[in-house]
Amino acid sequence: MSDTTLCYIYRSLRKDGLYLFVLEEDEFDCIPESVMTHVGKLEKAMELELHPDLKLARGSADEVLANLKERGFHLQMPPQDEKLPLAK
Repeated sequence: MSDTTLCYIYRSLRKDGLYLFVLEEDEFDCIPESVMTHVGKLEKAMELELHPDLKLARGSADEVLANLKERGFHLQMPPQDEKLPLAK
């Protein structure tokens, strides 16, 4: 696919089901401190080539791509959690 974006996905070791998507491997400078505090220690889960038609387990690839473009990261919360404020 020509319209793909490589991203890196990290799982939170503090909160089961919480994942952080970033554009650069091991690069967390664009993440607000409040988000990093909530996420805690991270473990790399995988690399993924995102494209608009990709089916994800939770959320849409379009939403992830938009957040990566606008914020530099995407936070996937566990289904039972409320959304964490992402203000910078």
